[in-house]
Amino acid sequence: MKRLIYNDLKKWKQSPTRKPLILNGARQVGKTWLLKEFGKNEYKNVAYINCERVKNLDEIFVDFNISRLLIALSAYSNVDIKKEETLIIIDEIQEYPRALTSLKYFCEDAPQYHIAVAGSLLGISLHKGISFPVGKVESITLYPMTFEEFLMAMGKEKLVELINSGDWQVINSLSSSYIDLLRQYYFVGGMPEVVKAFANDEGLLEIRKIQNQILSDYRNDFSKHSGNDIAKINVIWDNIPRQLAKENRKFTFADIRKGARATDYETAIQWLIDAGLVYKINRTTEPKFPLKFYVEQHIFKLFILDVGLLGAMMEAPAAKILIANNAFTEYKGAFTEQFVLTEMMTLGIPITYYAANNSRIEVDFVVQTENRIIPVEVKAEENVRSKSLRTFIDKYPQLKAVRFSMKPYINQEWMENLPLYAVKNIKLL
Repeated sequence: MKRLIYNDLKKWKQSPTRKPLILNGARQVGKTWLLKEFGKNEYKNVAYINCERVKNLDEIFVDFNISRLLIALSAYSNVDIKKEETLIIIDEIQEYPRALTSLKYFCEDAPQYHIAVAGSLLGISLHKGISFPVGKVESITLYPMTFEEFLMAMGKEKLVELINSGDWQVINSLSSSYIDLLRQYYFVGGMPEVVKAFANDEGLLEIRKIQNQILSDYRNDFSKHSGNDIAKINVIWDNIPRQLAKENRKFTFADIRKGARATDYETAIQWLIDAGLVYKINRTTEPKFPLKFYVEQHIFKLFILDVGLLGAMMEAPAAKILIANNAFTEYKGAFTEQFVLTEMMTLGIPITYYAANNSRIEVDFVVQTENRIIPVEVKAEENVRSKSLRTFIDKYPQLKAVRFSMKPYINQEWMENLPLYAVKNIKLL
């Protein structure tokens, strides 16, 4: 399977100022596979160490003498480590803090050696006091597979090329094909194991079985790594689908239980964010550069990392998503807003949402690209009537909005309509 982030790894390898690389991302998004595939294709050999499986790591990282450390890593991986020719991969690095610390010394004393590490729960570990080698590493985040990557896994590279071309006349003529594939993506999502099974025609029951196993694995992580916050983490995790199905998707603690307060659950929410399982989108009070100056930390929406897992959590029947005509509006468009958010997350742009205090004006997202602040409205169908977006633009006429919907591309004076299957094109506007 192709991952678009592969090109970022190639740029890292070729950079004259390269530092040790940390590949971040939630469990089971494909970090280990990607690093091994990258090493196999771009290097003569790969030295792989998994910190969960090697019991005597203290014998490897007894000190930070890089010459001795390279010999130890070579011995344990059974690979001759050579500068520029070998990719050293240290996996599940959060399990052994000294391995993370060693990156500082690789950066300072042996930059000619290429080392990349991965850690599913690294964010959790850092909050427990593990020292981070600030300024001595580079970081890249791997997300679940995007719709574009899903298309490539399904052998639809030409449809990907067409979206990237921006030839809207031709793109619009193939909208039925894109919509059918988007419907499939809503059910499958972007977890690599699930996408692979779907591409291999393993059946819808098998797809849902794999999704449920991933969700079960996440709950096991809650139990193993969250200490006394297990119950609260489970409550937040279980409430996200229900709150996304509301008309107003703002996360409300009163919907958890009567009298619940933010302070009761803020640690649990942060745990899920640090694990890469949840995205927190704060409200903005003003659509101005830079957006982060105007966010309100205590008012937010919560989304999970993958639209396919959302369907599994909701126990949404396959027929509702793959066949029913109202698939995209089912659950009040929760799938659609979830999909748009996860697509935009991979673009690395600041994302907020807007809701006025004294009116019903609400804009699903407000994002910041290099050139613009863009109000974003998400519509799950072709019926796109909404007063909020137009009223918002009337209030902020210096802005031009984007609407994602099932309608074809339309460019109006105050707003551009992009089809839902072309979310990534927002970065080009």
